[in-house]
Amino acid sequence: MKRNGTAVWKGSLKEGNGVVSTQSKVLDNAQYSFKSRFEEGIGTNPEELIAAAHAGCFTMQLSAYIGEEGFEIESIETKCDIDLVDGTIVTSHLTVSAKVSGISADVFQQQVTKAEKNCPVSKLLNAAISTTATLV
Repeated sequence: MKRNGTAVWKGSLKEGNGVVSTQSKVLDNAQYSFKSRFEEGIGTNPEELIAAAHAGCFTMQLSAYIGEEGFEIESIETKCDIDLVDGTIVTSHLTVSAKVSGISADVFQQQVTKAEKNCPVSKLLNAAISTTATLV
């Protein structure tokens, strides 16, 4: 399976701007700029997109592992915080809240740790990855 995204940039780094799109068209010419990346401008940025991708990937992987253990999932919500320092993504922190019938805190945490290490986006990132997980 292959997927793609595209970016078009016009102008200089600080005064220019661009758009990003995804193959699915969920993002279709979504704007991004220096201000949306490093200040408080309108639009998205690469780090925000990576955070969404990591949260989505991890959550799906966690649901697979919990399901394999035979538990019924009501919901899993994950927030991902990406930290960009001196031009390098240094951390990705996942904050997870889940409602899972009958699962113990220990088994839940084991599955969280397994998903943190094994989701494809975690494997891609060259950053410290951490997780805070809560059963609701």
